[in-house]
Amino acid sequence: MTDRLFSCFRSMRLQAKFTLVLTLSVFIPAFFAGLFLSGQIYGMVISDAIRKEQETASKTLPKIEEVISQVQDAVTELTGLPFYHRLFGTPIEGSVASLLESEEAGQFAHELKALTDKTLLTGIRFVIDLPEEQILPAGGEYAYLNRYFSSLQNTNTYWRGIFQSSHVNELYCPSFYLGEEEKREYGNVAYIFRTFLNSGGTVHSAYVAAYWPDSVLKGILSDNLTLENSVSYIINDRDSIVSSSDEQLSGTYWLSYKAISDSFQSSMYFVPRTILGKKLYVCFYSIRDPGWYMVTVLPEEPMIRKGNQIMLRLVMIYLLAIIAAAITAVLLSRSITGRISSVIGQMSTARSGIPVPMDEPTVNDEIGDLIDTYNYMTRKTAQLMEDQAKAAEELRIAEFNALQAQINPHFLYNTMDMINWLAKQGRTDEISDAVQDLSRFYRLTLSRKQTISTIEDEEEHITIYVRLQNMRFSENIELISDIPDELKAHSIPKLTLQPVIENAILHGIREKEDKSGTIVLTGWTEDGDIVLLVSDDGIGIPPERLSTILTGNGQSTGSGSNIAIYNTHRRLQLLYGKKYGLTYHSQPGEGTEVEIRIPLES
Repeated sequence: MTDRLFSCFRSMRLQAKFTLVLTLSVFIPAFFAGLFLSGQIYGMVISDAIRKEQETASKTLPKIEEVISQVQDAVTELTGLPFYHRLFGTPIEGSVASLLESEEAGQFAHELKALTDKTLLTGIRFVIDLPEEQILPAGGEYAYLNRYFSSLQNTNTYWRGIFQSSHVNELYCPSFYLGEEEKREYGNVAYIFRTFLNSGGTVHSAYVAAYWPDSVLKGILSDNLTLENSVSYIINDRDSIVSSSDEQLSGTYWLSYKAISDSFQSSMYFVPRTILGKKLYVCFYSIRDPGWYMVTVLPEEPMIRKGNQIMLRLVMIYLLAIIAAAITAVLLSRSITGRISSVIGQMSTARSGIPVPMDEPTVNDEIGDLIDTYNYMTRKTAQLMEDQAKAAEELRIAEFNALQAQINPHFLYNTMDMINWLAKQGRTDEISDAVQDLSRFYRLTLSRKQTISTIEDEEEHITIYVRLQNMRFSENIELISDIPDELKAHSIPKLTLQPVIENAILHGIREKEDKSGTIVLTGWTEDGDIVLLVSDDGIGIPPERLSTILTGNGQSTGSGSNIAIYNTHRRLQLLYGKKYGLTYHSQPGEGTEVEIRIPLES
């Protein structure tokens, strides 16, 4: 082994030897130092990120509790207003609407506005289980009270269903608990509690809603994060996310309220978790009054990237030293190996393309002779490659024309056989129609002697073909074409669709017991290609024959072979490449689908 390595070293270029020796002298100690430090660096980065997040979270939780406290204080102040007691604390004589048309109610509205102006509340509303006409003032100077009072019967929100289906008396509502009008007019987060109203001796349920913007909690949660791609969110006991610093990430890293309760240990302890295959560090914080949990998720990936950045800085320092050593080695050896390296480098271009000649040598030494010989070789090689490419192109065109020639007589033979059959039946009018259709078909096919047509012309070809076949098969074949107009002007090789349609008729539909069926032609664009789909409800193709149908060796279930199908497939691949051509899908007894793929811009 040692002898082999020594032999390899002796065979190396001089410039490589200098570079290798100086590089290894710097790289080897750097490698072992980095290997020793890498594990410790990642551990320190993760510990530092968790420590910073713990410090930030210890300041975040009181801010959230302060928001809840402010809402509760505002609600306490609201319930202490005299008119609130008048409305919900004592029986009301007469209707609620008449009470709201009083000066006392007007003063109450001013007090509500003052309350929202001086607190974080953006709206207050009283929802009463009475018909709207018994609540809202008819109009006039007290019509503005309609903003504060509404009928429960006109409220169709998620929070109403929660109150009516459970025994809760208060509810902190995230945005999706509220109706669109509530969020637009009042705020997108609310604290709602149940109370009762005694009107005319009958007790009615009523709900008091205090709204504030979700941006308050979202801003606090966003400020809680110190690491990219991390997320903080608040979840309630109904597994609903109350607020989140990032809705998409909170949905990705969502944990159920029960799972959080089961694993809750302390408010300042991060535990490792794996969610969707990603390693995370998760911390849970209890917000006691509403019974919420604040969840903070720190993905390990950004911490690893941060560790990688530190490692990258160290590597860059070592790389600079290695580069300095390499440059020194290059400068020392270039005076000897420079011209030889130039010749070798120029020769290496032959690996990726046609070799390019070098500038004529100015010195007539051994290296000058080598350059002269190389330039002669490149000129000869370029000429040979050009001749080979020309021959390959001529061969491709010849093979394409040969395949085209195989297809055209195939259709003509079958059509003339049908016309002969009509003649034997004495159906002269149909013979005339068939001859005219056949004439039109070949006029389109042979016009300008080109091998490329349009999808629109190909569609007309198969329409004529099916019409001719229906003359023979008693109108038992239905063709439905649904190609988008924007595709019809695109180019396609002539006689691409006809062999597929012919195969569907003769070896699919005609082999059914009733000898009748439907062919559907559709098309669309997909990934820069045009896809044409020919579907039939014939007898289908057995699996053992489906795999050979495009090889040129498979045999049809009836007379003849699949040569026309194979030629069509091969022709498309010669023109456009291996990814294009025909693809067959079939279920025996149900039918066959043929997908024809060509480039969108050809």
